[in-house]
Amino acid sequence: MRKVWILNHYAQEPGGAGGTRHFHLAEHLQIFGWQATVIAASVEHQSGQQRLAPGELLRCDLFNDVPFVWLRTPEYRGNGSGRMRNMLVYTWRALLKKTTRELPRPDVVIGSSVHPFAAVAGALLARRFKVPFIFEVRDLWPQTLVDMGRLREGSAMTWALRKLEVWLYRRAVRTVVLLPRAWEYIVPLGIPKERVVWIPNGVDLSLFPRVAPKHRSDSREFFTLMYFGAHGQANGLDNVLRAMKHVGERADGRHIRLRIIGDGPLKPSLVAQASEMGLTNVSFQPPVPKSQIPALAAQADAFVFNLIDAPVFKYGISSNKLFDFMAAERPVVFSCDSTNNPVNDAESGLTVNAGQPETLANAICEIAATPLAERQRMGRAGREYVEQNHGFEQLAGRLAAVLDEVCARR
Repeated sequence: MRKVWILNHYAQEPGGAGGTRHFHLAEHLQIFGWQATVIAASVEHQSGQQRLAPGELLRCDLFNDVPFVWLRTPEYRGNGSGRMRNMLVYTWRALLKKTTRELPRPDVVIGSSVHPFAAVAGALLARRFKVPFIFEVRDLWPQTLVDMGRLREGSAMTWALRKLEVWLYRRAVRTVVLLPRAWEYIVPLGIPKERVVWIPNGVDLSLFPRVAPKHRSDSREFFTLMYFGAHGQANGLDNVLRAMKHVGERADGRHIRLRIIGDGPLKPSLVAQASEMGLTNVSFQPPVPKSQIPALAAQADAFVFNLIDAPVFKYGISSNKLFDFMAAERPVVFSCDSTNNPVNDAESGLTVNAGQPETLANAICEIAATPLAERQRMGRAGREYVEQNHGFEQLAGRLAAVLDEVCARR
């Protein structure tokens, strides 16, 4: 069985709150003759929890025959200097020879962003072991930060990050992207289109029973709208709160309740905003482990998916939580201006433009007024869509084909 190392700073073990993409890909890669080792940071990003005991510099845990190597990184909260230090320490520790001394020699190394430094470590390790390097791009850095207003175009930092990303694209024998049209961003940088491969996010369908729990009766008192996931800038949940203000003021919306589950840097300000607006139809709850998501999702009548209006979404989206919503067999109100729209493609809900709270409120009231049989049809359509396009065994097969190809080319 051939070996691949996956460097993902924020990789999650199964059952944790957050993305488990690389665990599930690694789990299914074994079917295709590949053993993956995931190399991740010891501090869990959302909670700030330290996985390692005092004095432990690294540890290897096994999850369903998938090795996870945790590298000790300093604890932090938020997106300030502490997070940057955490990134750099992870990169430094990944490159120490003693870190990988006990690991089986790789045939391929994958370096995955969110931030580019993990990918840099992957590229340098691939060079050390004289094996192919694959760059996985989950976020387009620095373009995403520029579009979010967190970096200024023309600044020294933006210039340096652009130089770094081009170096990574050129170093990689293949670039795996999660966004369906990311090639439109990458090809103008001088990278041949045939070296860019789209492998989107997926959903662990085994967690969701194929016959979802039945929708509750239309005759009950409240209609439950639900959101679970990150509370960050890109999610634009302030727009959802403003929409719920309009919903609560309408006669046909007074029975609608929104449950927001999760955590993130903007949660305190969102809770304060809801209080200032006097929203009695919105509740905030803490994040739950991935294993509890299906039971939680079964309590919803519909989901809301919202993103801000940002230029970067012209390259598309690939959202874990959206695929979870669809796997749960519930309709989705999709408020986003991305190039791709899985909800429209599946005919599994309603779509409105981003950043328009009144329009979103109209859609929320419309989905609540939709007959139960039609909502069930939407839910089934969403489930069938993710089964056909986002199951992890299928996605792992696509990744295995890339790994096989780059090894053959050697």
